Amino acid sequence: MPAEGGPAAGSGEPLASGPGTALLGTLAVVVIALDQVTKALVRMRLALHESVEIVPGLLDFTHVHNTGAAFGFLNSVDIPMKPVLMTAIALAALVAIGLFAMRTGTDEPLTRVGLALVCGGAIGNLIDRVTAGHVVDFVDVHWMGWHFWTFNVADSAITVGACLLILEMVVLNRHVSTPV
Repeated sequence: MPAEGGPAAGSGEPLASGPGTALLGTLAVVVIALDQVTKALVRMRLALHESVEIVPGLLDFTHVHNTGAAFGFLNSVDIPMKPVLMTAIALAALVAIGLFAMRTGTDEPLTRVGLALVCGGAIGNLIDRVTAGHVVDFVDVHWMGWHFWTFNVADSAITVGACLLILEMVVLNRHVSTPV
């Protein structure tokens, strides 16, 4: 029997609130705080393009500005009003994520955690776009001549969250909420 005013657990019905919602909100806030604190430390400690070796041959912290999308995609593209466009795209994605999250039931725990991580990461990067017109990236991974895009805590949360969504949908073959 559903709790008064809410859907039954495991029903797959939309949740406005319920068990775990506060915890998921806290997870998103922790991601945002961790992201913003690490970026503030990078801005304070490293000049733009300065690099500090953390794990020799594997990991550096390098202060870069990303004016494009995730992992520097479109970073080198010069288009009019790019900061406004990238912010608008981020806002639209955040609204879509929020709508999807509202339709996710308690029977989809990986989806709910994944969405909390994606939402926290998206907000963390959106804060940068709105306040500075770019995102601060600093985690610089390289190995045996291979070099990955520089990223940040928000990007990591978005990636882990997306992997949880894929795991829930594809690997565990569970139904994910109906389309918005």
